[in-house]
Amino acid sequence: MADPSTYRPAVGTIPEQPGVYRFRDSSGRVIYVGKAKSLRQRLNSYFADPAGLHPRTQTMVFTAAGVEWTTVNTEVEALQLEYSWIKEYDPRFNVKYRDDKSYPYLAVTMGDEFPRVQVMRGAKKKGTRYFGPYAHAWAIRETVDLLLRVFPVRTCSNGVFKRAGQIGRPCLLGYIDKCSAPCVGKVTPEQHRALADDFCDFMGGKTERYVKRLERDMLQASHDLEFELAARLRDDIQALSRAMEKNAVVLSDGTDADVFALADDELEAAVQVFHVRDGRIRGQRGWVVEKVEDVTAADLVEHLLQQVYGDANGDAVPREVLVPQEPPLLGEVEDWLSGLRGSRVEVRVPQRGDKRTLMETVARNAGQALTLHKTRRAGDLTTRSKALQEIQEALDLPEAPLRIECYDISHIQGSNVVASMVVFEDGLARKSEYRKFTIKSLKEGSSDDVASIREVITRRFRRYLGEKDEEAALAAGADPATAEILDQTPSLEEDESQAGVPTAIDPQTGRPKKFAYAPNLVVVDGGAPQVAAAAAAMAELGIEGVALCGLAKRLEEVWIPDDDQPVILPRSSEGLYLLQRVRDEAHRFAITHHRQRRSNAMTVSELDAVPGLGPARKKALLAHFGSVKKLRAASVEAIASVQGVGPKVAQAVVETLHPEAVGEASGSASGAAAQPVAIDMATGELLD
Repeated sequence: MADPSTYRPAVGTIPEQPGVYRFRDSSGRVIYVGKAKSLRQRLNSYFADPAGLHPRTQTMVFTAAGVEWTTVNTEVEALQLEYSWIKEYDPRFNVKYRDDKSYPYLAVTMGDEFPRVQVMRGAKKKGTRYFGPYAHAWAIRETVDLLLRVFPVRTCSNGVFKRAGQIGRPCLLGYIDKCSAPCVGKVTPEQHRALADDFCDFMGGKTERYVKRLERDMLQASHDLEFELAARLRDDIQALSRAMEKNAVVLSDGTDADVFALADDELEAAVQVFHVRDGRIRGQRGWVVEKVEDVTAADLVEHLLQQVYGDANGDAVPREVLVPQEPPLLGEVEDWLSGLRGSRVEVRVPQRGDKRTLMETVARNAGQALTLHKTRRAGDLTTRSKALQEIQEALDLPEAPLRIECYDISHIQGSNVVASMVVFEDGLARKSEYRKFTIKSLKEGSSDDVASIREVITRRFRRYLGEKDEEAALAAGADPATAEILDQTPSLEEDESQAGVPTAIDPQTGRPKKFAYAPNLVVVDGGAPQVAAAAAAMAELGIEGVALCGLAKRLEEVWIPDDDQPVILPRSSEGLYLLQRVRDEAHRFAITHHRQRRSNAMTVSELDAVPGLGPARKKALLAHFGSVKKLRAASVEAIASVQGVGPKVAQAVVETLHPEAVGEASGSASGAAAQPVAIDMATGELLD
C-alpha cells in the first residue's frame, strides 16, 4: 500500500474549478472516479489525517498511487463526465448497481419488415420498441395473448415465418385469428405495420382511444343488424379490458413517473423502482449495491439516477422521478435528465397523498430485497472464503488465491484443437476476462494435450512478460511506439474475451488491455504430465510467484509440480468443489469454442476455392448479388464493378464457378454445363 503523502499534489496546483478526478493504483488502473464543485477542496479532504477518513475511503486512499483531474465549465458537465468515466473504467471503489436478476421486456421489432412481438432480456437492440420491464415472463405472455385478438401481430420466430411462406400455409395462430398471417400474404406489409403501431400505442398507454373506437363500431354494427360482427367487437372490448385490469391504477391523475426507494445498512443498499405510466404500474426493477465508498442516501440516489438513465433514450425518461431523498446536485440532475428527455423533468420527494403511499410500498419492497440478499450473501461469502482458505492450506500457498485461471484443451481426434482460459476472482467467475486459443504447434490430426497445454501457457505468460516490459518502458519515459516494439510476440489471433473486454490496464490511459495481469493460481485440466508441461513453460519464461496445480478427472486428485503423489481433498471439501467448478467451466468454454470452429470449418462455399478471394471480398460479393447462384450468372464486368473486387479477381471467380468455360476456350469442351452425377450411397457406383 502507498502512503498518500507520496503522491499528494503540491500545494496550490489543484484548481478550484468544478471537475472530475481519478485515483489510480500502482498498476495504472483507475480505482475511483469522483466529481466536485471545487477540485481543490474535495481532493485536499482525501489527504487530511487518515484517521478521520471513513474506513472504506481510507482503504481507497492507501490503495491508490496517484491522482489526476480534469476541469469542466459546469457541474452538469461534471455529472456527465463522471458517468462516462465510471462506465469506461469500471473502478472498484465506486458504487455500482447490479440488477438482482435479468428482467424480461415486451419487445416489438419495429426495425423488421414484418414487426414481431416477443419477450426479450439483456441488452436492448436498435430499432426495437420495449415495454416493461416485467417481473415475470409469463405476465408478458398473458398480456400478449389477450391483445393478439385485437392486434393480430406476428409472434413467430424468423424460421417459422420463413417456412410458412415457403409452404404457403400459416401456423395455428393464423387459423384462429390471433395472427394476421403476413407470411402467406393475407395482409400487406403496410397493413401489418399499422397493426404493430396500434399495438405499441396501446402498450404505451393510449388505451381509451381504442376502447371507445371499438364501442362505437360495435354499436354501429348492431344498428346495421350485423350481429356476428357486433359480438366479435364486444369480445375484443372485453379482451382489452382484461389486459388493462392486469395493471391496477395506483395514481388516478394518470401520472408518468419512476418511483425509487432504498433500504441500506453500513455495507450494502437495496434499491427498488416502480415504473408508472398513465397511472398504472408497468414494471418493476431492483438492484443491490456494495457501499465501497463513504456515501449518504442522497449520494446513492444521485449515482442511481446516473446509472439508470445514463444509456437511456428520451422515451425511457418520465416526466417525474420520485426519490426518497434529493440528490446533492438536484438542479444539475434535473437539467441533465431534461436534456435526455427533450422536455422538463422534475426530481422530487413526495410528501403526501397517493404518491407518498406508493413510495412507502416501494420502500417495503426494497427492505425485503435487502433482507433476502443478506441471507443469500452471508452463505455465499462464508462458503467462498472457506473454499479459498482450504485451497491455500492444501497447496501450501502464502496467501489465498483470489485470482484463479484454469486451462483446458478440446478437440476431436486432433481436429480443430483449441484451448480455453477461464478466470475466477474471489471465488466468482469473471466471464469478461475469459480467453480462447487456437493451438498452432500441432499438425492437423494429432492430439497431444501435453504439448497443447505447454503452448497455451507459454503464449499466455509471454504476453504477460511482453506487456510488463512495455509498462516498464513507458514508466522509464519511452514513447508508446518504442514501448510497443519491446513486445516481440505476435498478437494472438483468437485470444479475445467472451464479452470483448480485456483484462489488464494500459498505464497511459487506464483502459483495459489484454494479458498483463498475473493470476495467483493456475489450474490445468489433467494430471502429472499436464502439470509438468505447464511448469516447464513457466520455468522457461522465468515466471515466479504464481502457484500451479492440476485437477485429474478420474479420482479428482490435485497434482502439484515435482510431486509424485497427488493431494487428496475430502469429497465434502469446499476447496475441491471450487476447483471442480473452475475446471468444469473451462471445459464448457473450450467445448463451446471447439464447436464454433468445427461448425465454421464445415461451412464450405464454392467461393473458398477462388484464388485471391478473402473473407471481406467474399462477403461483399454475396451482399451485392445475394447468392452464389446469382453470382454464377454474372459477367466479369459486373463482378469487377463490386467495390474492392478488381478485374483479375473477377476473372478468377468466373473461371472457378464456370470451369467449363476454360475448357471451351482450349477447344476441349462444348461450353455446356456439366451434368449432375448420381451415386449409389450403398455401393458407391455411378447411376445412369
